[in-house]
Amino acid sequence: MKLTRRKFISGAVVTGAGLAAANLVACAPEEVVQAPGNPDTGTATSTADPSTSTTPNTQAQAATGDSSIFVVRGTDGTDDGIRRLIALMENNGEPFYKTAASPQGLIATNDVIIIKINCQWNQRGGTNTDLLEKLITALAAHPEGFVGEVIVADNGQSQYGSNGNGGSLDWDETNSLDKQRSALDVVNELKGQLNISGVLWDEFTMQKVGEFSAGDIANGFVVEDAARSTGIVVTYPKFTTEYGTGVSFKEGIWDERAKEYDRSRLKLINTPVLKVHGGYQVTGAVKAYMGTTASRLTNQASHNSVGAGGMGTQLANTFMPTLNIMDMIWVGVSRGPGTRYDDAVAGNMIASSTDPVALDWWCTNNVLIPLVEEAGRDIGRLNPDATDSGTFGRWLGLSASELINAGFKANRGDAVKVYE
Repeated sequence: MKLTRRKFISGAVVTGAGLAAANLVACAPEEVVQAPGNPDTGTATSTADPSTSTTPNTQAQAATGDSSIFVVRGTDGTDDGIRRLIALMENNGEPFYKTAASPQGLIATNDVIIIKINCQWNQRGGTNTDLLEKLITALAAHPEGFVGEVIVADNGQSQYGSNGNGGSLDWDETNSLDKQRSALDVVNELKGQLNISGVLWDEFTMQKVGEFSAGDIANGFVVEDAARSTGIVVTYPKFTTEYGTGVSFKEGIWDERAKEYDRSRLKLINTPVLKVHGGYQVTGAVKAYMGTTASRLTNQASHNSVGAGGMGTQLANTFMPTLNIMDMIWVGVSRGPGTRYDDAVAGNMIASSTDPVALDWWCTNNVLIPLVEEAGRDIGRLNPDATDSGTFGRWLGLSASELINAGFKANRGDAVKVYE
């Protein structure tokens, strides 16, 4: 099944040439139809409820404004989809590479980059590994030369998953063209091009540790002392790579000689696969942050908190994504989070944003819901604008409030601009 016709829901859509339109109307997948409005300004307004925000601070003020989403269609992961996505970002004011000519770019030559994938489930339940390879190749092709490090990682919690034991970077049945190319295969293929490793956080998800700064050099998860208002006890991985790089998912890169962290060198590219979720309706950029927690160390507080906005708390209090790239090459329309080959339909799309809430909102409205509906399944609980308990919109809104209160963008509606 392929995308046919769907209603685009967004406050403003901008073509690759930079044209904007307010209040989208129905359109076919290869066209953007402008509705009446001011196409020259692309004006959008914030949907944030000021009553949920804390007193603005410098970080909050810096994070106000629209959120941009960049969409590439007609990609299967093996082609130039990532290259087109990077070019689209570059041409519309959000450069992927940080260079002398683009000092505001996201990725510098010496960064340590975590690519956070989905790996708890095999077949179509995990991030497309062909897409993963193209993303890593793009990092290695930094125009000023890449001398940093790439880490492919996720935590399947050592429970559930396709084999009942959590995640794997080396599934036999994978989300890829040949269906046998695992994330670890990709890592091993590219080791000659750059410093790269695969770190399965499952391997130390039951190890409670302290920070490097406290003299603890063991791999494991740092655990806060008490639960937050959303019910989550914030936890996060802290580990050393095979290249001797100390990484704290909250504090940054550890400099053992200077005894200090460098947060600026740590970057995170969050690459979830879009799919339905039986318990929490939608897996996307926000829900993917379950893979940065150690839920078993907190009596499942992480997982149980999702419906109350706990992933927003986790995002705000650990390390926000430098960029989110939604894998919609194959989309899971039933029985998620595990997605068998027969449960997925071809979306042949990828999309990126620095705002995980905006990305989830747009992709659910414009890709997941139409495909689920086309498959003849119920879409009621998937609505990202719903407020009823047990809906995606309810917990996405609560997660957004957590981010807004912490000073981050978490836009929906008219404050989301889409570039294609």
